[in-house]
Amino acid sequence: MRLSKISVYPVKGCTAIDRTEAVVQPWGLVDDRRWLITNPDGLAITQRDVATLALLRAEPDLDGLKLSFPRLDPHAVAPGAGLRPVTIWGTTVLATNAGPEADAWISEALGRPCHLVWLDDPTRRSCAFADGAPLLLANEASLTRVNDWILEGDCPDEAPLPMTRFRPNVVISGAKAFAEDEWIGRTIQIGEVAFLAESHCGRCIVTTTDQGTGDRGREPLRTLARHRNVDQKLRFGVNLVARTQGTLRVGDDVTVLAT
Repeated sequence: MRLSKISVYPVKGCTAIDRTEAVVQPWGLVDDRRWLITNPDGLAITQRDVATLALLRAEPDLDGLKLSFPRLDPHAVAPGAGLRPVTIWGTTVLATNAGPEADAWISEALGRPCHLVWLDDPTRRSCAFADGAPLLLANEASLTRVNDWILEGDCPDEAPLPMTRFRPNVVISGAKAFAEDEWIGRTIQIGEVAFLAESHCGRCIVTTTDQGTGDRGREPLRTLARHRNVDQKLRFGVNLVARTQGTLRVGDDVTVLAT
């Protein structure tokens, strides 16, 4: 098996930025989901709430981020001053304000009042601004199987779906479809870095969002509900937690160890 793709999402919910290599830290990949958009009350805004967040592109640089969005001029953002409490999945942490200019730009892009914040100290939350685990692994063969099921089902016009719908950090090739089901609790060695396959990933409405247009369809949730519904969780992908640190590189060997 090989590591075929690496992606980071600098602002939670934004478009994927593909990398040929990425440094692994305890809370995830460098530059992955360290920034967050919230409403005025400090509650996280994600693609679950605003599908067009998929169109936001955030490119990290030494000073912060370069943001782009359809119909708007690009905007450079650097962390501002002052801490703000923000809440994601019931957990409240302190994060640094990006400042009023960044807030105004993000608010115009998404069409609602917003704040942009940066998690200056990622030790405040073990997986930064990810949902519940630092990294997500997906399997190319599993996606092929899902697309075959879609073609056989009620919405064949929606296939094939690209892997971007599932927003993984690492994608592997060379495994059988859904081989990852048997990896929970085991160590996954990817190049020089060891990970714990912590849990299956239950999928939500974000997977129905076309990451290039922000439009929503019915798949893959309809198909996952038929074929991958286990304990009311529509499974696709595996959540990873780093056991060691190092650098991942596209092309790395992937090995599943006993423990």
